[in-house]
Amino acid sequence: MSRGGQAKTREDGPERKCIATGEVQPKQGLIRFVVAPDGQIAPDLAEKLPGRGIWVAADREALDLAARKNLFARAAKAQVTVPDGLADRVEAGLAKRLTDLVALARKAGEAVAGFEKVKDWLATRKIGVLLQASDGSERGKSKLWTPEGARYFNVLTARELGLAFGRQSVIHCALAAGGLAPRVVEGAAKLQGLRKADGGGTAGKDDRNA
Repeated sequence: MSRGGQAKTREDGPERKCIATGEVQPKQGLIRFVVAPDGQIAPDLAEKLPGRGIWVAADREALDLAARKNLFARAAKAQVTVPDGLADRVEAGLAKRLTDLVALARKAGEAVAGFEKVKDWLATRKIGVLLQASDGSERGKSKLWTPEGARYFNVLTARELGLAFGRQSVIHCALAAGGLAPRVVEGAAKLQGLRKADGGGTAGKDDRNA
């Protein structure tokens, strides 16, 4: 089964136009920005901030292009300030949101970590998402499988997954289908777009299994 994000279709909900690519696509695959009162462009990852939304594909190249070509000002029809390292800020925000979602799933009893626990869930429960650390051992990760209908991502590092479980590091994690799984899928797909150029993570290598 294919591992990684699946392409969105036009049936996936409301659509928005990316100011960098000009493409119209479901908003689940884009990042919303607003102009703050001080004129600075601010990412609205929760999509709750007031003001007219400016949308950019969840893709590092698209974000860099929008910042470099002053496309935010064109979309806002006003002078705006784009903070340095905008893509890095968005990536960090997405990673934190995803880690927090996994932590919420854990507290709700909808997520487990560790090779044996994940293996047991894969055999006995309906799994919605399989998460494995981007810097984990490929040999160890290959021993687990993605069930039919589930999604697989390796966009978080072992340290980041560990934060969700109160551990130093976690390599393997599974979320039950339903519940928070759809939000985790959306968040992981967006983060994947920001991290695809560096193999899925930015932290140092850590091959220790949870």
